[in-house]
Amino acid sequence: MTRFTTMFHRAGAALLLGSLLALGGCHGNSVKEQAAMAQAQNEFDTTLEAYKSGQFLVDGAVLSALDTGSHFAYLKDVGKLPKTVLLVPSDDSKVRKAHLQFMARMVLDYGFAAYYEDDGTLKKINPVETKARALEDYHAPVKMSDELKGKAASDGGFDRNQH
Repeated sequence: MTRFTTMFHRAGAALLLGSLLALGGCHGNSVKEQAAMAQAQNEFDTTLEAYKSGQFLVDGAVLSALDTGSHFAYLKDVGKLPKTVLLVPSDDSKVRKAHLQFMARMVLDYGFAAYYEDDGTLKKINPVETKARALEDYHAPVKMSDELKGKAASDGGFDRNQH
């Protein structure tokens, strides 16, 4: 009887150790990547986060591309323009093509070097390859009221037969 309990204890311990090693192996790379990314962020003068619809998170504030460009213009005026900028994804959005194009425009306008993370590797934003895009202000989508849905402008309330 004691052989069975000892055998079960050893099998349980081996199973526990094996599952811990398997979980540690799966999770180990993501921790290393996060640590490397955190270290890389410290090497840049400024870090921006990509936000929805081509907007950016700058020091916790959501700014349009035009406002972000104005922010860098202000920093240039006061002599605090960064030399290197890192663009990272936010919790709400990943880095999209529009973000890269806006950043390419800012690289041309202000002369700093901009980088972004693409599948764990840092890439420099090249304004020529990225096709720099003019900075735009953000316009929220217009929402129609329920009364206007399904009605066209040509369906006006005017009836020629009524006098």
